[in-house]
Amino acid sequence: MIPAPLVAVIATGGTIASRKNPDGSSTPSLDGQALLDRLGDLPPVRLRPVDLFAKDSSALTLADMQRISDAVGAELGTEPGGGAAGVVVLHGTDAMEETALLLALQHPGAPVVLTGAQFTDDHPQADGPANMAAAIRAVLDGGGVRLAFGGRVLPAWGLVKFATDSADAFRLAADAAAPDAALTAPVGGIRVDLVAIHPGCDAAHIDASLAAGAQGIVLAALGSGNATAAVTDAVARCAAAGVPVVLSSRVPMGRLAASYGGGGGGHDLVRAGAVLSPVLRPGQARVLLAALIAAGQVDRAAALLGQAAAGGAG
Repeated sequence: MIPAPLVAVIATGGTIASRKNPDGSSTPSLDGQALLDRLGDLPPVRLRPVDLFAKDSSALTLADMQRISDAVGAELGTEPGGGAAGVVVLHGTDAMEETALLLALQHPGAPVVLTGAQFTDDHPQADGPANMAAAIRAVLDGGGVRLAFGGRVLPAWGLVKFATDSADAFRLAADAAAPDAALTAPVGGIRVDLVAIHPGCDAAHIDASLAAGAQGIVLAALGSGNATAAVTDAVARCAAAGVPVVLSSRVPMGRLAASYGGGGGGHDLVRAGAVLSPVLRPGQARVLLAALIAAGQVDRAAALLGQAAAGGAG
């Protein structure tokens, strides 16, 4: 008799593992087995809980994300205790899109599905059990690194959390095929800063990142990737210092196009040395840039990020 497939379920904390405290706050308190005990009927499957850590994903560092990726590799591997048919990662939603992209870059094509919850385990509308069941079904279907959440199954590339109060919380920023890339170098020791742009801003935060030793910078720019003349000058300083800059946007949906001038538009920023990210939003762009820096392949950034379509609203 052929045994049912083995799926490893890696618990890392997040809302899905959280319950309300007496003071009204929520913190991760449930381990992997406690979460699996909440599941209803499933296809024939063996589930192995793996308790990696219990953190809110807002606190995760690149080193923590690398630990998750390493744990995924160990569960899929052939060493003693490995060899799972697939892996489900239970994760907080604040940084789920970032970890999803790292897993896709380091384990391309692997049967890995991430999920979590918008509502705590003791909430009347707790969505964790349904999301876990969907993730287990999805991972048994294969298909590479994906997210199962709120009734959707989405690929990792271009993933963005667009709602804070809805069980259906994730979308793709734009339809785009993921590049054929495997970037397996560890990212735990890489520093990439994310700088938020506001109307009329100066370059103080970019200069502070340079002074702090950032190895790369991602701009969460306005509109289709726009900023100010001061930011354009700072991007040129970064280029002169050998610090790569990726240009993304605070706008959650749509492809970006570097089409605006005026001294600080996306066209000017790219001419100054920034690389436009047409699809990946700031969190995922930061992970990709860290992976490229770790691999010594920053020169591939433009090719992997792709070219923007013409147009784009300011």
